[in-house]
Amino acid sequence: MAEQNIHKSIPRHVAIIMDGNGRWAKAQGLKRFVGHRYGVEAVRTAITTAAEAGVQYLTLYAFSTENWSRPQSEIDVLMGLMIDAVQKEEASLIKNNVKIRLIGQVEKLPPKTREKILQLQTSTAHCTGITVFLALSYSSRLEITDAVRKIAAQVKAGTLELEAINETLVEQSLYAPDIPNPDLLIRTSGEQRISNFLLWQIAYSELYFASCNWPDFNKKEFLKALETYAQRERRYGKTSEQVTP
Repeated sequence: MAEQNIHKSIPRHVAIIMDGNGRWAKAQGLKRFVGHRYGVEAVRTAITTAAEAGVQYLTLYAFSTENWSRPQSEIDVLMGLMIDAVQKEEASLIKNNVKIRLIGQVEKLPPKTREKILQLQTSTAHCTGITVFLALSYSSRLEITDAVRKIAAQVKAGTLELEAINETLVEQSLYAPDIPNPDLLIRTSGEQRISNFLLWQIAYSELYFASCNWPDFNKKEFLKALETYAQRERRYGKTSEQVTP
């Protein structure tokens, strides 16, 4: 691994679609919920690896609005795992200066899960190291729809002129307008789709699809993704000659 190449071009913001817990468990002859438990271990590794590499922001697709359609027994396991993870990891996250922030319809989580997750956001608010966003009950289409509603309400109230609506205003109306868009989007399990995740924000992100399932996405796999990113040329519509004179 060419460590110098990685550190030459570290993405400020990495977003991850954590996919494949169930498939990993099935391949091991285990119940799906066991895959989710091992997935929590992979989250810990991802946060540590990102922080060590110098990534400033990490957004994890933890639970989508579409996931509410899964069997209730699986949803209950996932909600319980979130509670357990907060109780086990809170002290370590604070010690390691990790700030947790939430995006999505957190109000739709079961009361106890919501309470614990919000508590984690509050208890790590003072941390100044890597910021980890947990996308919970999240839908990118809904996020954009909410932004449109917010802007439309201002126009209706007469506090915003129609002509003033531009891309900057839309971005400022999204859930986390104060952070840079992802430089790198990673998806595990070999699937190559975006699944309603950060659709506006990843317009110019580099995409990396890992063949391993999420529980197997270890430090080596993460560094491989960062190495691939470091070798790419980000042109934003320009020519190679323009970005590398």
